[in-house]
Amino acid sequence: MIHFFDNINKLKEKNEPFAIAIVVRREAPSSGKVGDKAVINKFGEILGWVGGGCVKGIIIKEAEDAMKRGKARLVKIGNSIVSSKQEGVMEYKMTCQSEGTVEVFVEPVLPVPHLVIIGKSSIAKALVKLAGAIGYRITAVAQDANLQTFEKVDELVTQISLANVRTTPATFIVVATQGEQDEKALVEALKKESAYVGFVASRKKMASITNYLADAGFDKTAIDLIKSPAGIDINAKSPDEVAISILAELIQVQNSSPVMISFEKFDESKAETGISPKYYINPVCGVPVDINNPKHIIEYHGEKVYFCCDGCKVKFEQDPEKYMNKAIAN
Repeated sequence: MIHFFDNINKLKEKNEPFAIAIVVRREAPSSGKVGDKAVINKFGEILGWVGGGCVKGIIIKEAEDAMKRGKARLVKIGNSIVSSKQEGVMEYKMTCQSEGTVEVFVEPVLPVPHLVIIGKSSIAKALVKLAGAIGYRITAVAQDANLQTFEKVDELVTQISLANVRTTPATFIVVATQGEQDEKALVEALKKESAYVGFVASRKKMASITNYLADAGFDKTAIDLIKSPAGIDINAKSPDEVAISILAELIQVQNSSPVMISFEKFDESKAETGISPKYYINPVCGVPVDINNPKHIIEYHGEKVYFCCDGCKVKFEQDPEKYMNKAIAN
């Protein structure tokens, strides 16, 4: 249990997505027992134990989908599964567990939303204050800013540069410079990957900067994606009201778009456990198999094919051509 929570805390500190898997029910025989638990990181590495063989591969697969969709699910695995097609329930009828069954609850844990605010205007300060109150991780970027400039931020950059700011396709960037290095701030924003770039300015101001950005080498598509004026039109007057309108728009984008999580290939240098799984997709059932510990290996036309269970091996041997078209090495 201590290691379980240690793994969770480490991943939270890194602001990385992960999934928690807990065995909630089992029918013998199965290697996973009720209460067994694990954390699956974005590299597909299992930190803990919920079962081996097919179970491990299936949970990795479902953890990836849970992180990408931002939705939890109950995963039922066994030979005696009766399909019920319930919402939030994923069912796998497997041949590698005799009559055993295991049910695993998989829940994604996604990083808190990341908001980069460029500028130290009154609207920028209001946005820092209100976004922090609803749990955003905030990077404030402003020329010559100090710890007293903003109420509270997670990261402070004291020049108009995002070179050392780590962003993802889920990051929000709002430029609220209001006349102080607007062009430079927008150039920095457009260099980074993000889900949203907003500019606190009038349409006339944005139109005047469009040509500058085009001359700087940015294509029309990228420029057109800048939301200006930033925020939903609620006839806002005060800095706090403008900040609220911007936050409303960020929430709208966040809740209406797919979760932008990258489930990366395993990087040995980033391993938490020292174990280096290398996955191959079983061509019969589509379950990832760790090639370091497969149930069976068959060499077919000079290529090694890896299997998680006896049943998949038997099916493959009956009609290898049918399945080789599906074989995809990770």
